[in-house]
Amino acid sequence: MPVRAAVHSYTNERLNCAQSILNAFREQKNLSADEITAARKLGGGKADQGTCGALHAALSLVDDPEKKDALRRSFVEVAGSEFCREIRAQNLISCVQCVEVAARYLEKID
Repeated sequence: MPVRAAVHSYTNERLNCAQSILNAFREQKNLSADEITAARKLGGGKADQGTCGALHAALSLVDDPEKKDALRRSFVEVAGSEFCREIRAQNLISCVQCVEVAARYLEKID
């Protein structure tokens, strides 16, 4: 269900990639509306070191370092990179697909 919610947030609610991940997992992770709003600054390659906002948000919801690494590796396998600019340049997947992939792997490991 969070995967569909994340895609819906991105396509219908006009949230950015990071916000869409946080919004989809808000109940599960007990996130506030303010936390989701604050993630506005993380979309479009503005997350730490240019990381994809969807991946950045998903990683922020995982505490276990091994699970973080697994999430990152799985995402990179599909997207070709963990960095927004590189993902866009390679044109392997779209932003909405990044949201879907990050949500799917977050749901799987969590």
